[in-house]
Amino acid sequence: MSGDEMASTEPQREDARLNLVTVAEVAERLSVSRMTVYRLVHSGELPALRVGRSYRVPKAAVDAIVEQHLGDYDFGDDARAVNG
Repeated sequence: MSGDEMASTEPQREDARLNLVTVAEVAERLSVSRMTVYRLVHSGELPALRVGRSYRVPKAAVDAIVEQHLGDYDFGDDARAVNG
């Protein structure tokens, strides 16, 4: 691999790192406990990378869970007032 090829792949690695969040950050985003996040990871419902003794979760996976569950929720008249 030449120096130019290495330079072009470096930002991609940095971008991937920036798109990973900790279990604590996931718990805060979902308003659940860290234990609940660990259960989601261990059940396979939430993909995660094991880094040493820690887990990192792709931010896109967290966003997908939020969207999936919001899609099931009926916001009623409040949503129509805001959206329409």
